[in-house]
Amino acid sequence: MRCIMVFMNKLSTAKRSQIIHCLVEGNSIRATCRMTGASKNTVTKLLCEIGAACSDFQDKAFRNLPCKRIQCDEIWSFVGAKEKNASREEKGKGRIGDVWTWTALCPDTKLVPCWFVGTREGASAYHFMSDLAERLASRVQLTTDGHRAYLEAVDSAFGTEIDYAMLVKIYGKSPGGEGRYSPAQCIGARRTVISGKPEHKHISTSLMERQNLTMRMGMRRFTRLTNAFSKKLENHEHAIALHFMYYNFARIHQSLRVTPAMAAGISDHVWSIEEIVGLIENSN
Repeated sequence: MRCIMVFMNKLSTAKRSQIIHCLVEGNSIRATCRMTGASKNTVTKLLCEIGAACSDFQDKAFRNLPCKRIQCDEIWSFVGAKEKNASREEKGKGRIGDVWTWTALCPDTKLVPCWFVGTREGASAYHFMSDLAERLASRVQLTTDGHRAYLEAVDSAFGTEIDYAMLVKIYGKSPGGEGRYSPAQCIGARRTVISGKPEHKHISTSLMERQNLTMRMGMRRFTRLTNAFSKKLENHEHAIALHFMYYNFARIHQSLRVTPAMAAGISDHVWSIEEIVGLIENSN
């Protein structure tokens, strides 16, 4: 009887694909439940399974990459509660509060070769940059914002084998009143060469900042001013892995007419949702 119940409760590939398609299009877990008829536990369990499979697949696939330029940035979100609202006990466990996702982007192929979920401190920057360095086939030109944690991290990961520059944007006075949630006006930018000989015209983080918008639009838990935040750090990480799997392999980039993975020579076709779902079986 137990074997029969397990078989009956196993989701079909079509049902799994329907759930995953809802998630990658920016719907929350509860909205996905309403649209598909699946329970919250079922959707969450599937997210964890597919997230782990996507993370493992991309970790293996993104090696010896032919990227020539890389832009990096870190995007804020939170798990459980914002840092200012979390108790001291919750902060001590390291599972509640502000979370930063460090992300790299190849401007030519639009590929996101790696990311790291952690704090905004130097240890996270070091882990992120070390991972990035291991995935690149040759010397690249790197641009980051002015966050000081990048300086030591880039030096430790790349040494002198990189053309590295920082782009520091200068902002005016932050808006108040009704516009308090709008960003301050950018009134200028300062380009600083850190090492090597980066080309001045390619010192930019514009495409990386546009990628941040794609993340906020593609993952409901990243949307600001809503209650659709992550409740567990593990689920947050799984959702990010699924998002980048869909972005890199299954979503045709408007400017490229192909997926980023195809532009980078990693894939020879546009992946379907069913193929992504198939990663679960391949990982078992």
